[in-house]
Amino acid sequence: MTIATNRKVLITGGASGFGLDIAREMISAGAKVALVDNSAPNLALAVKELGSNAISIEADVRNQAELIAAVERVNKEFKGLDTLVISAGVIHIKPMNEVSEADWDLTLDVNLKGAFFAIQAASKYLIDSGRGRIVAISSDAGKRGYAQVQAYCASKFGLIGLIESSAIELAPSQVTVNCVCPVGVPTTGMGQQVANWKSQAGNLTVEQVKSAAAAAFPLGRNPTEADVTKTITFFISDEAAFLTGCALDVDGGAHLGYMPAVAKS
Repeated sequence: MTIATNRKVLITGGASGFGLDIAREMISAGAKVALVDNSAPNLALAVKELGSNAISIEADVRNQAELIAAVERVNKEFKGLDTLVISAGVIHIKPMNEVSEADWDLTLDVNLKGAFFAIQAASKYLIDSGRGRIVAISSDAGKRGYAQVQAYCASKFGLIGLIESSAIELAPSQVTVNCVCPVGVPTTGMGQQVANWKSQAGNLTVEQVKSAAAAAFPLGRNPTEADVTKTITFFISDEAAFLTGCALDVDGGAHLGYMPAVAKS
């Protein structure tokens, strides 16, 4: 893949998980990267790892003023901004009757409102760059409902709608807007949270949960962070310049339904 030289990238939720992994990808491609996150300790560790082409900004994506300030700082320090990756996200796993208003609000505010604020704040600079890219992380739960994660599903369905709407509005300015829809990756913090919940609910070990999940994918294995971040990198690449408004499944064929293994002849 060809990544345009000297990309200037802002990543929300950039201090861990997919955000940090895509930061590594962008740094290796010669980009300057700004990590926006609400965890000061994680930001310090991430910037120490990534080196001089990375900066950290502590901010809460739910706070419009803080995101505007973060974008302004990136534009000033990098002399522009041409790429936005939206990775900040949270999940609560609870029976419907146990979900509090605070649970609901936090999930929708981080996963959806925060994404809108980031796009809103960054869009003028992405337009000015002449090569703007926005990539958000939705989920398979943005395309189908699952029990006990109503708020998460609502936020991720909404995120796909936000991406499609933004793609239409920004297309005349040659800014592409896409999202990836991965299944749970067991090595991320959120993936571990889901695996632990399934372990407790099913009276299984976490390794048994992971093995069962791998067997259910048509491709026969669990996803990795690289499977997701390489797809994000593709959307940022020159080869994806004519793709916008996409919500791409990164799920090993899970959206096709369970496909039992076929014995080799």
